[in-house]
Amino acid sequence: MLASALALGFLGSLHCLGMCGPIAFMLPLDRDNKAKKIGQLSIYHLGRLMAYGTIGILFGFLGKGLSLFGMQQKLSIGMGILMILLVFIPAKVFNAHRLSRPIYTLLGKIKSRLGAELKKKTPDAFLTIGFLNGFLPCGLVYMALLGAIALGNPWQGGLYMTLFGMGTIPLMTTAAYSHSIFPTSVKSKFRKLVPVFVVLIGALFIVRGLGLGIPFVSPKPMSPQMETTSMECHQP
Repeated sequence: MLASALALGFLGSLHCLGMCGPIAFMLPLDRDNKAKKIGQLSIYHLGRLMAYGTIGILFGFLGKGLSLFGMQQKLSIGMGILMILLVFIPAKVFNAHRLSRPIYTLLGKIKSRLGAELKKKTPDAFLTIGFLNGFLPCGLVYMALLGAIALGNPWQGGLYMTLFGMGTIPLMTTAAYSHSIFPTSVKSKFRKLVPVFVVLIGALFIVRGLGLGIPFVSPKPMSPQMETTSMECHQP
């Protein structure tokens, strides 16, 4: 399941370039010092990973709270179904009901702060830019967060989102060096693959929740009696 986060981040990073690519390209990197440039870019990515990890932990706590009510399997199935549904719901549906207004309000505030930080070249500025970048509204991040919730564990949720962020690093690094390296045709093909992959991940979470007894993919749920027996066996 965790490997799907890395793949989702990598395959979806071309989609993310539309939102985050211009920020990466505008980073105030030291173009004359290669070593310093790499360091600045690394700090920027560290900030993004910190943001993704933080929100992954928070949403993991949400998933844990739901799983405490015996909803672990139902939660996994529900999040998988929601992932698939969101792929097919047109964006105009959200706009029609003004569901996106809070998102655009948040986006305006983040962009304003980013604009101020982009004028600096200190290490903390690169960390702040990356951290704020991680909180930019993005449909693909929302999909990854559904996965973090479905895991029902804050630390696994944080790791899931961190791996998602790591998957975006290669193309985001490329964007920082050149914003026009990928032809439009290549970007178009990748964007068409993203919804397909999201549906596959959603299906994977559904299968996981069904408890089909498939090792590592869909393990059978442990009954309360088995849990009690296991605890008794470990007692001295």
